[in-house]
Amino acid sequence: MLPAPRFTDPSVFGRVAVLMGGTSSEREVSLDSGRNVLEALRAHGVDAHPVDGIPALAEALLAKKFDRVFNVLHGQRGGGEDGVVQGLMDALGVPYTGSGVLGSALAMDKVRTKQVWLSLGLPTPRYVRLANGVDAASVHEAARSLGLPVIVKPSCEGSSVGVSRVLADDDLDAAVELAARYPGELLMEQMVIGDELTVGILGDLALPSIRIVPKGQWYDYHAKYVAEDTQYLCPGLGEADEAQIGALALAAFRAAGCGGWGRVDVMRDRGSGALYLLEVNTAPGMTSHSLVPKAARQVGVGFEDLCWRILEDTIPVPAADAGAAGGAAA
Repeated sequence: MLPAPRFTDPSVFGRVAVLMGGTSSEREVSLDSGRNVLEALRAHGVDAHPVDGIPALAEALLAKKFDRVFNVLHGQRGGGEDGVVQGLMDALGVPYTGSGVLGSALAMDKVRTKQVWLSLGLPTPRYVRLANGVDAASVHEAARSLGLPVIVKPSCEGSSVGVSRVLADDDLDAAVELAARYPGELLMEQMVIGDELTVGILGDLALPSIRIVPKGQWYDYHAKYVAEDTQYLCPGLGEADEAQIGALALAAFRAAGCGGWGRVDVMRDRGSGALYLLEVNTAPGMTSHSLVPKAARQVGVGFEDLCWRILEDTIPVPAADAGAAGGAAA
């Protein structure tokens, strides 16, 4: 059971910037998320205003136009999930939602997130790190070392951008060519055949998991943001397995230095039932198809209430109350 929100008066937040859009490959998704968050906060009486991208935010913050930021800017290089905008807000002393510089930067890089997880004994699929511009011989050797089928994707993109599922050796070169269109390293990962699950994180609470069942074979960009026939089963697992996946997701989230709110994506092997961590999203989507709002509704938290609770996290819990607030999802 979630505790009640800490505040009821929207004036405690002051003037709020809802940071959206930007110039990353996930711009359109971010704009959709931002519009939804803006509407939800305003419905609660919050003095919230849209800001499109980091340069506009920097200008506004230097002019002291905002008291805090609700960050729903997705992606890297002009997006809000790679630590850059977090560093800006830290330097200017402006509170913001979500993870800080370390958690944002690390979680954006799937290769280095895996390295941290593996160092702590957390399960994640076997992988090979590939340089952008890698030669074909090395690509095929990497696939042989992992064993087909594999996933090939950019290490630092989200929303299934640049991702390919490779079932046959002949498809490897095209998959690498697609992933290499995006900046940074590439990740080749052993494909886990089974159920795709995701776990929303709200404060110190793992929300019920969601099992994703797309109409097509894969949960790709179209299934995430366009299709109306993708099924979302929540909770996605039985009671005992729910406890296991929730604990794993929280451990993975904390290991990556993340905080506030986010989402952890997990695969469950169809044969063994083993769980494997895929990635952490530090500014998840807030669209009509998005998963954290779906999971929050399962525990009685509607979209407007969810946005309010996320924004509450920008106001620290007083030290005297911190012990009593342990486990609060705020």
